[in-house]
Amino acid sequence: MTIQWFPGHMAKARRQVTEKLKLIDIVYELVDARIPQSSRNPMIDEIIVNKPRIVLLNKVDKADPRVTQQWLDYYKEQGIYALAIDAQAGKGMKQIVSSSKELLQEKFDRMRAKGVKKPRAIRAMIVGIPNVGKSTLINRLASKKIAKTGDRPGVTQAQQWIKVGNELELLDTPGILWPKFEDETVGYKLATTGAIKDTILNMQDVAVYALRFLTSHYPEQLKQRYNLNEIPEDIVELFDAIGSRRGCLMGGGMVDYDKTAELVLREIRTDKIGTFTFDDQLFRFIYELANRENMYIEPSAAAGLQGPLHLMETGSSYIQAQALENDMSKATHLVWSTGGSMVPAEVMNSYYKQGKNLMNG
Repeated sequence: MTIQWFPGHMAKARRQVTEKLKLIDIVYELVDARIPQSSRNPMIDEIIVNKPRIVLLNKVDKADPRVTQQWLDYYKEQGIYALAIDAQAGKGMKQIVSSSKELLQEKFDRMRAKGVKKPRAIRAMIVGIPNVGKSTLINRLASKKIAKTGDRPGVTQAQQWIKVGNELELLDTPGILWPKFEDETVGYKLATTGAIKDTILNMQDVAVYALRFLTSHYPEQLKQRYNLNEIPEDIVELFDAIGSRRGCLMGGGMVDYDKTAELVLREIRTDKIGTFTFDDQLFRFIYELANRENMYIEPSAAAGLQGPLHLMETGSSYIQAQALENDMSKATHLVWSTGGSMVPAEVMNSYYKQGKNLMNG
C-alpha cells in the first residue's frame, strides 16, 4: 500500500517550521491518544532536532485510559515529558504551561544570570499531523476562538503567532503528514480515526480493519452497541448483522455495505461504540524494532501487529509479522531469528524478551 497525500501547503509548512525553529524555545508535539504511534510524523524528529519537547496525547477522552497510562509511563521511562489532554474540554491546559516552565527552567535561569530581570514569554510551536486538534488546543489555551477549527484534515493552512496571556506565545503550524506511507496498518488506523481524508482509502476496507480490531480487543463494546449475542467470525456476516440491525439496506432488503461501513466509522469517531486505543505498547515496540534494524514489517492480517505475534527474519531486510490466535499459550515465540547476519542472535533474543514482557502485560 502506498498512499499519497501531501498538499502543497504541507510542503511549505515543513520549510517554514525549519526556518522558525531558531525563534522557538519548546515544541509541543500533538498526537492522537487513540493512535499515539501511528499519529506521529516520522519526520518530526529530524525537523525539531534538539529542541525541548512535550508530547501531548490529545483526545484522551476518546482513548482507553488503561493504555493511555501505559503510554505516559513509557514516555517517562524515556525521559520525555508527556501529558494526556483533552483540548476540546480544556483538560490539562494548566499542566502544559507549568511543564513548559519546568522544562525551560535552566534556560531562563541563565537569562536571569545575564541580567535579564524579567524573562520574555515562552515561545512554543505546535506540530502534528492533520486533525489531531492543533487549532482546538490554541483556541482553548487562548480562551477565545483564534484558529480555524474543523473535523476535516488540513483545515489550518497558514502560520500565525498567538499570544496566550503573559507567559506563552504560540506559533501554530499546519499539520505535517509524510509524503507517503506504505504500512497498511498505520494507514487503516489513521483512516479509522479520521486523520486522513475518507476519499484516500476504500471505506469498506477501513471498516473491515476497524471491526476486526474491535472484535479482537473490545468485543463487549461491539456486542453491546449492535445488540449481538456473539460476534460472527466471518466479516461479511458481521457486516450483515450490523447493517440489518441499523437499517443500512438497499432495495430487496439487501445490506448496503457502503452505508454500513460509513455507519461503523462514524460511530467509532463519535464514541458511540466506546473508547478505544489502536496503538498499544506491543505495536510501538515492533514499530521501533523495524526502524532500529532497518527492517520492513509486513502484517499478515488487516489487524496485524496487535495480538500475539510471531516475527520471523525472512531475508536480509525483511521481518514478517504473522498474527496468531489470541490464545497466549500458542504464542511460543514473539521474535524468532534464522541466525542471519543482519541481526545478531543476542540482539534478537533481547527483542524476544522485551516483546514477551509486553505481551504478558
